[in-house]
Amino acid sequence: MQEYTSPGEVAVADDVNLTGPLFDAARTAPDRIAVAHRVGDRFVEWTLGQFVGEIQAVAKGLIGLGIEPGQRVCLMSATRLEWTILDYAIWAAGGVSVPIYETSSPEQVEWIVSDSGAVAIVVETPELRAIYDQVADRLPDCAHAFVIEQGGMDAIKAAGTQVTDEQVEERAATVRADDLATLVYTSGTTGRPKGCELTHRNFVWNSEQSRSAISNVLRAGESTLLFLPLAHIFARYIQVAVISAGAKLGFSTGIPNLLEELGMFRPTFLLAVPRVFEKVYNGAQQKAHGDGKGKIFDRAAAVAEQYSREQAAGDIGFATKLQHALFDKLVYGKLRAAMGGEIRYAVSGGAALGERLGHFFNGIGVLILEGYGLTETTAPTNVNRPDAFKIGTVGKPLPGVSVRIGDDGEIAIKGGCIFRGYYNNAEATREVLEDGWFRTGDLGQLDGEGYLKITGRKKEILVTAGGKNVAPAILEDRMRAHALVSQSMVVGDGRPFIAALVTIDPEAFATWAEANGKSGKSVADLVDDADLRAEVQKAIDEANQAVSKAESIRTFRILPEDFEVGVELSQKMSVKRHVVTEKYGHVVEDIYTSGSR
Repeated sequence: MQEYTSPGEVAVADDVNLTGPLFDAARTAPDRIAVAHRVGDRFVEWTLGQFVGEIQAVAKGLIGLGIEPGQRVCLMSATRLEWTILDYAIWAAGGVSVPIYETSSPEQVEWIVSDSGAVAIVVETPELRAIYDQVADRLPDCAHAFVIEQGGMDAIKAAGTQVTDEQVEERAATVRADDLATLVYTSGTTGRPKGCELTHRNFVWNSEQSRSAISNVLRAGESTLLFLPLAHIFARYIQVAVISAGAKLGFSTGIPNLLEELGMFRPTFLLAVPRVFEKVYNGAQQKAHGDGKGKIFDRAAAVAEQYSREQAAGDIGFATKLQHALFDKLVYGKLRAAMGGEIRYAVSGGAALGERLGHFFNGIGVLILEGYGLTETTAPTNVNRPDAFKIGTVGKPLPGVSVRIGDDGEIAIKGGCIFRGYYNNAEATREVLEDGWFRTGDLGQLDGEGYLKITGRKKEILVTAGGKNVAPAILEDRMRAHALVSQSMVVGDGRPFIAALVTIDPEAFATWAEANGKSGKSVADLVDDADLRAEVQKAIDEANQAVSKAESIRTFRILPEDFEVGVELSQKMSVKRHVVTEKYGHVVEDIYTSGSR
């Protein structure tokens, strides 16, 4: 058994909460820029005074509606400024916010609103209101429903005209560190989602430790653009950490507009999931090949990775330095400019990044600080630091966090970030919490310096019919390095050999199809096409280099359509294996009944 605890824990007082420090800051520095959102072709900035003033106005409305301390309010919206205003207003009113993904089904909405006991819900659009309305008659305790894009914010504020500033301050001041801040429902592999109870202490504690660990990232004067879903714990943590650090938080209008908005907003650091970095890399590679500059890009990418690896080893060769300097002008500078031009650091979480991407981005001058965490740990427990990082690991624990590796390789975490338990589910809580230790279900290794490496998911380890244990993640990461591959899922549990299901990136496919005389064809038309299979085989061959022959992928199937967020993919864009297995079970059966091809 291995164990490591990072020193330097920042203490958090018992009377702290998420709104008190923000309100104090607004009194001392009301003109400091706090947030920004897009209006037309520019980002409009709000001062801290404006931001807190809006929060207090909405909090008055919630109090005026009769929302009592501890009561739940659901938020069902894409990431936007109003989401954050509502979140803090609910906390200021002493309430508990309950996020719901905007991709949720009526059945999921009904379960979360019902199980949480919510007394109000705020949705973003009329379309989301229609989803809620399908189940509203079965939710009699949810007395209020508002639509942001139909004047919902003004309607809430109108209910608070008789509530004073002092009443809001008094209500906010009664909230203690160990009071519940939010219920975040996690989509487990089976059964209904479980509500993770996260307290004000959890958020404040994790934010303080993060600021201590990466103080040159999370600080006043820095800025980031938020585009991940605020219903997910990673974005929620970003929201709290950035606002508490006094940095500027910008709100993107969505991933389709991200590249344009990075150029407009020009953030100094970025927080994203690995799939975003994969898309940046694959998109640049595909464009270079389409413009006839593929060889230059591929060589530049190889040099960037080599430069980073030699840097990690402490000895960058002279030839590598020369090539790196050349490609910095030809390629790397353009890539940095596409990300806004000001980014020095990026933080990756939600899934494994992989060494390949880590070294590539570090080599082009954007250090990705990979971290690790779960909903139950209020997001990060570990993160690489600018002055202490090892690519291929998720870094050391945050100050005050303990990491333990069990005899079976499972990671357990202890610290002020650990959730209180699953709401109304004592049995599920007992399964993962013992003596303050949270069993993550992930597998990992600690090195002698305390750096944690994630090696797989305990429940996702495949055991072939021959008894060989196979961790899918390394194979899947390697496959996704190919520009045409969008997603992959390794299969073979209890089977005679390992195989893979592969989806094709729609954007990359359009370019490839045109270049290969297959314009007008869809992926579904070409799942058995020899040329497309040959391209995917290259990705398979690259992946197989990372494992033994017994662990290697023997065959694959191209699926007719890409995975969809909210269906086969989670909101952090990781594959829902149980969903894919159920949906494409017939394809898997065909692999093992027809044999390798």
